[in-house]
Amino acid sequence: MKIVFATNNLNKLKEVQYLLPAHITILGLSDIKCHEDIPETQPTIKGNAIQKANYVKNKYGYDCFADDTGLEVEALNNEPGVFSARYAGAERNDDDNINLLLHNLKSHSNRNAQFKTVIALSLNNEIKTFSGICKGEITSEKHGTHGFGYDPVFKPFGYEQTFAEMLLEDKNKIGHRGKAVRLLADYLNFK
Repeated sequence: MKIVFATNNLNKLKEVQYLLPAHITILGLSDIKCHEDIPETQPTIKGNAIQKANYVKNKYGYDCFADDTGLEVEALNNEPGVFSARYAGAERNDDDNINLLLHNLKSHSNRNAQFKTVIALSLNNEIKTFSGICKGEITSEKHGTHGFGYDPVFKPFGYEQTFAEMLLEDKNKIGHRGKAVRLLADYLNFK
């Protein structure tokens, strides 16, 4: 089975392919010659995932899944949330986003946060969604060089390492995207 994953993020492609069964091959947006920015104008993480999956299905005709992920920080009223990728601006710079987050948390003792991923699957003219959440806390400084996004400052509860200090296999076992992808994989195994 071949299916499109609506992303150009090579890190995400690698993470997700690692979790899917061998008989499922995922194609990125560049593989289907989709080079435009897919709209993400919905007010929720779930809404953005559905919007992206529908965009690829409607414009390119491929069965597709798309994800949207947000970091929700309790002390910041669940910000950056749906704006996580562009928290510090449209450039989507990971370092700038992390620096703004740490700055905004300076006066807060509550550093509890959660990563939330929603995957929307457009298959056989149906939409199904799968969610994964990982709870943890925001560290006061960056640690580690693996991963991407907010991984250097997110430490899952029960662990002494940030996501950026973990091996990909370990992160996928407990992480938000891994949880959502395993639900997707279980569903696709029966298709």
